Amino acid sequence: MSKHFEDARYYLGRAAEHAKAGVKEELEPVEGRVKELVGIDDDEEPEPSRLDRLQADLKELEERAEGEAREAVASARERVTEYRGRDAATSK
Repeated sequence: MSKHFEDARYYLGRAAEHAKAGVKEELEPVEGRVKELVGIDDDEEPEPSRLDRLQADLKELEERAEGEAREAVASARERVTEYRGRDAATSK
């Protein structure tokens, strides 16, 4: 890609970021008034989105799988230790 297009793409990205920040800043007072009229407190946590729930479920599954893997490894180590102990006792 030409350097000119790369530069243009960079500056368009920056312009979009600044526009987003400007819109957010301009709409903050409106958002506050709407929340006040609707009766939503700023302290209330929003209900988790579908993505947030899925991420939490995946984290829980990951932790459970990790625990099960640790148990399986510990069990395998015990069996190997027992086998080696039995093998050493029979060779004497």
